[in-house]
Amino acid sequence: MKAVLWDMDGTLVDSEKLWDVALHELYRLHGGVLSTEVRESTVGGSAETVMAVVFADLGLDPNPADVRRETDWLHEYVGELFARGLPWRPGARELLDGLAAEGVPMALVTNTRRDLTDQALNSIGRHYFSATVCGDEVPRGKPAPDPYLRAAELLGVEPADCLAVEDSTTGTTAAEAAGCAVLVVPIDVAVPSTPRRRHADTLAGLAVPDLRAIFTDLETLATPVAKPLR
Repeated sequence: MKAVLWDMDGTLVDSEKLWDVALHELYRLHGGVLSTEVRESTVGGSAETVMAVVFADLGLDPNPADVRRETDWLHEYVGELFARGLPWRPGARELLDGLAAEGVPMALVTNTRRDLTDQALNSIGRHYFSATVCGDEVPRGKPAPDPYLRAAELLGVEPADCLAVEDSTTGTTAAEAAGCAVLVVPIDVAVPSTPRRRHADTLAGLAVPDLRAIFTDLETLATPVAKPLR
């Protein structure tokens, strides 16, 4: 295990609940009600994917200017919620500290836009990460492998030598497609099992040796299936 690649929302910090608040408010402003099924389908998605689902569900004309306006509104609203503080997921900060103490390179890999990610990093601590990759900085966001391929490239390691930590099906699919071993720690939405994924109920109680053991168990199955970005 040469590096650990971290998802942000729902994995490091409990920010998915803040996205819930913002999306419910967006629906209210348009006279709609966000269903559980639709919300679950957006977890871990890129801004483009989420807004495509929202516009279709609300029956709105996906005019590019309107989509941009609503996307900006949503991110500004979430940014205001982020500014009040981001709660850590159990065990996440302790693992960041443990990996940093052992000199294990780490990257943050998120579908969240750069402006909002930078705001979140003010709370999380950008010093943990040698690289950060956001959904608006790659040709395709998760579930495509592009963000994870880019993160590995920036760290100078092969994706197959990385352990990714994710909470959503979207993110897990992206990491697995890039060739990473994946530790899945779901919150509210179940993530299907595959031979190349290891599930855990929580990060609490896990230490660096546990991550290394998980990676070793999955290493022979986590072979690259996508080419690095050029």
